[in-house]
Amino acid sequence: MSITIQPERPDTADAALLIQELDALLTPNYPDESRHGYSIEKLLRQDVYFYVVRHEGRAAGCGGIQFFEESHGLAFGEVKRMYVRPDFRGLGLARRVLMQLEEAASAQGVKILRLETGIHQQEAVRLYERWGFRRIGPFGEYHEDPLSLFFEKHLG
Repeated sequence: MSITIQPERPDTADAALLIQELDALLTPNYPDESRHGYSIEKLLRQDVYFYVVRHEGRAAGCGGIQFFEESHGLAFGEVKRMYVRPDFRGLGLARRVLMQLEEAASAQGVKILRLETGIHQQEAVRLYERWGFRRIGPFGEYHEDPLSLFFEKHLG
C-alpha cells in the first residue's frame, strides 16, 4: 500500500477538488456564518501549510495548518481543511495527515494545536478525541456557535 503526504499548493487541481468536495459536504449542514473553512485564495494569502495525502497515487485527502501567536506570546497552530474522501476512509490517512501537521508544528517550535469543526462531523470528532484533542471554548476570532466544537492538543 503506497501512501504519500506532500506539501502542495491549495490551488493545484487535486487540492482544489478536495477542497470543493469538502465544501459540498459541509454546505448543506451549516449556514454560511457557521462555516469557517478558508477559500483556496485565503489559504494562499494566509500562508497555510497545506498537504495532500495520496493512496496508490490518487489524491485521497488533505489538511493544513496555520500558525498564530497570541498577545501573551503563546504560539499555536490551527488545523485547517482536514478532509479524507469517503472511499479512502478507514485506511488511517487522516491520522497520517494529523501526524504531518504535528511535525510541521514541532518544526516551527509550536507546542499547541487547535481546531474548529462542526457538530455534524462526528467521524472527525471521534478522530480528534482519539488523537488526544480535548474540547475547549472558542479561540482566536471564533465565537460561541451551537454548530461548532473547538479542540486543543498539547504536543510533547
